[in-house]
Amino acid sequence: MRLFLREHLLFIILQLFQCLLFPVLFWLDGYRSMSVMVYVVFLGIVCTTGYLIYHYFSRRSYYQRLQSPMKNLEQSLESTDQVPITEALSELLRSQYRLYQEKLQQAEEQQEEHLLFMDRWVHQMKTPLSVIELTAQTLDEPESSSIREETDRLKNGLNTVLYMARLRTITEDFQIKPVILSKLVHDVNHDNKRFYIRNEVYPQLQVKSEVKVETDEKWLFFILTQLVHNAVKYSTGQTKQLSIAIYQRGQEAVLEVQDFGAGIPVSDQKRIFTKFYTGDNGRKYRESTGMGLYLVSEVAQRLEHRLEMESTVGKGTTMRIIFSETQNLTSL
Repeated sequence: MRLFLREHLLFIILQLFQCLLFPVLFWLDGYRSMSVMVYVVFLGIVCTTGYLIYHYFSRRSYYQRLQSPMKNLEQSLESTDQVPITEALSELLRSQYRLYQEKLQQAEEQQEEHLLFMDRWVHQMKTPLSVIELTAQTLDEPESSSIREETDRLKNGLNTVLYMARLRTITEDFQIKPVILSKLVHDVNHDNKRFYIRNEVYPQLQVKSEVKVETDEKWLFFILTQLVHNAVKYSTGQTKQLSIAIYQRGQEAVLEVQDFGAGIPVSDQKRIFTKFYTGDNGRKYRESTGMGLYLVSEVAQRLEHRLEMESTVGKGTTMRIIFSETQNLTSL
């Protein structure tokens, strides 16, 4: 109703002006019958009011549609009152919807092509990296270690790109099954053996209770690897110790990664899971991209695992992955 009155405000003012103008013209022409003048004014108001009432009720759903926000795109295809203006609006919305769908489909196809290209490109790059690693093994030290260190960095970067590209379709890639946490930790430590040695930071595994959880092993492997890399990176040169613990807390299982390095400033702690955010530590450590913890947070959320973080500057950081009882936690 408010929109209707706003649209017809000028028309109403014009009609009221005309209703007042006609009696004035009669009076100036010498006609002095007040009853006729009042009747003319009354008749004009009645006709104008009747027109506005008919016009509003014949297009009421049209005005209601304009004032109500759409909850979904399909509502743009709904028909309203069968009057010319509403039919024209409905046709406009339908054509706009079709155009939007075409553009959206084109964008999705382009994105799929881009993701497919990135996936294949990463796998192609891994082959020459493997050849370089094999070649480096035949060289003398320290050249061999230096080359393998750089290839490890390249592999880590390529894996980050690959997982980032797969994040959009992550739910289609899940394979949920029972995973023994201690075995997963041993696999991660073995895969990062050279990384530990190179940075002189060594993990200590504390298994307070052997547990298995329902999760996706590949993606959990990625999450733990990212947490371990962060812990080692911010511990290098400050401490040689890194703690990885597995224990139960009530009905929940906890996988904990604790370092004793730089720690995270309080001002950065609420934003560490934000995409591309590096914080104060990221400015000191040039290799930080701000994507590692973002990917960890996104994957953990899709797996329905919780993340906890505690950190004190100069004392270190503790990251926990919480597996709730809804994931059929069982003690071994």
